[in-house]
Amino acid sequence: MWAHLVQKSASVSRYRAGSMLRGLFHLIYPPACAHCHVHVAGHHALCPSCWGEMRLIEKPYCPVLGLPFAHDPGEGMVSPQAIAHPPVFDRLRSVALHEGVARHLVHGLKYRDRVDLAPMMAGWMLRAASVEVAEADAIVAVPLHRMRIFRRMFNQSAELARHLSAQSGKPFLAEALVRRKRTRQQVGLTANQRSLNVRGAFGVPEGREDLVFGKRIVLVDDVYTTGATVSAATIALKKAGAADVTVLTFARALAGPI
Repeated sequence: MWAHLVQKSASVSRYRAGSMLRGLFHLIYPPACAHCHVHVAGHHALCPSCWGEMRLIEKPYCPVLGLPFAHDPGEGMVSPQAIAHPPVFDRLRSVALHEGVARHLVHGLKYRDRVDLAPMMAGWMLRAASVEVAEADAIVAVPLHRMRIFRRMFNQSAELARHLSAQSGKPFLAEALVRRKRTRQQVGLTANQRSLNVRGAFGVPEGREDLVFGKRIVLVDDVYTTGATVSAATIALKKAGAADVTVLTFARALAGPI
């Protein structure tokens, strides 16, 4: 009896202490919109105005490339781009177009060390690919070269993948894919230059093929532009025996208007 009361009292005390700490944290760092910084109800959220500016990618879209359709072409219809140039990955899913608020969030995470944005962004990624993540065996992030990790101190794609794993319950295979060679920054390169730049850049470490062999993999990156990076990473995963690869990014660029 006394042991039960002591345990219950300790639990109440921990709850009250936690509540006080959360209250103090909110007092010192009041919840603010992740983009415009106006006050909002909770941390890791956007205000209604900024949320309304996000160009979310919703159905109808190409089931292969995830390209949003201007109108519904019917069930199972694939975009001309996917027919003309079938990707090496099995499908692509993204949260929003890489512009405005979405672009700001990506740049905040990637260039301004806003790792606090990763849980929110990963939550939206889980929503955008709920079926694909549910059917996957594991999550893999596009890796950075160790020299770039040394300079930046973190990998934005790995941060997204780690939180996606925590929120979905799917294992994050942090060591399943490595970047074998140091490449130039992709920004400013043409599509062909990007492809050549990352050719052969990725690989599954020798002896770790069992991590991906026969598995359905969700490959996480922050932005999809030409697809050169995730394509090179997919080739490495499939060479090691991955059965299926879904590319999942927070944002994606479009070549033209929709």
